[in-house]
Amino acid sequence: MKSRLFIGFVTVALVSLLAAGCAGKGTGKKNDTPAVSETTAPVIDGETTLLLKDLEERGDYVNSQYFPSLIKASIVYEEKGKNNLVIDLRTADSYSAGHIEGAVNKQFSELPEYFEKGIKPFEYDRIILVCDDGQLSSYTTSLLRMMGYGNVFAMRWGMGGWNKGYAEEGWLKGVSSEYEDRLEVATNETPVPAGMPVLGTGLQSGSEISDARFRKLFEQGTESIIVTADEVFADPSKYFVINLERKDKYDAGHIPGAVRYKPEATLGFPDMMATIPTDKITVVYCGTGHNSAFASAFLRLFGYDARTLKYGNNSFMYNKMTAEKATLSWLPFTLEESNDFPVVKK
Repeated sequence: MKSRLFIGFVTVALVSLLAAGCAGKGTGKKNDTPAVSETTAPVIDGETTLLLKDLEERGDYVNSQYFPSLIKASIVYEEKGKNNLVIDLRTADSYSAGHIEGAVNKQFSELPEYFEKGIKPFEYDRIILVCDDGQLSSYTTSLLRMMGYGNVFAMRWGMGGWNKGYAEEGWLKGVSSEYEDRLEVATNETPVPAGMPVLGTGLQSGSEISDARFRKLFEQGTESIIVTADEVFADPSKYFVINLERKDKYDAGHIPGAVRYKPEATLGFPDMMATIPTDKITVVYCGTGHNSAFASAFLRLFGYDARTLKYGNNSFMYNKMTAEKATLSWLPFTLEESNDFPVVKK
């Protein structure tokens, strides 16, 4: 097992010492940065520690080369007829109106039992989850991967990547530049580490705690895993907004109040996760909403009320993304990202 837990706690301790030392210097200026004291030291309870350890022993998916596990629609099409299973997470009506040939229709809440009793997951080369736009399938793939199903993938862009008809009704209606004039470029500092949610399962082992948390998330459903740009920009201060992008993209403009967290140094690192407030809804966003959906699943597993921003930056700064595509490697959705692959009706 890696030593991240130890490193995380040592880092918090060092931050506390440095903050206390800086606060003691007579600069003659008011220090607006609160020092970390015993009363503000992060609270990492025993269950959280056991859960972190269990996930590391399961392969530390969120910090592996396989995170996030996305697959292009073109690859799904090329491998049609091979030893893959496509699971369509959309409603029964949407599935009946048109779906990928051979796909089975399952609802989010049905997946744990389906994976345990309905199929033998590891007999497939790939299990590919599909939804309308890729957000739900990304969230679900993240959970299943953390549970140990290492052959699960989310299809990028959802059905919008499979067929242009779906793209025109979904992604192309979701992109917007409405809030470009409200972006800020100032750097918002990471909060002082204060603690992580208390899980309160009452269980004694990491595997038991993990199973209980996964079960609870599937029972909760998906009603509250996504938030829209309209909701966030109506009152950004209502949320703790996490920007999960490169620094140059963050510096080019972000949601007011958003704090940048490094994608490769946040999830699973208690010293960083302890800086995320537990008394607010956490909104995670990236360029397309795929990566943030994967990340929000991890945070929700640890008790945060984390939600992914639907369509990511595409939902509020689309024109800016298009103009800066070459310089900042933005990924604005266009019909070029979609295909004309066939669907079958039930």
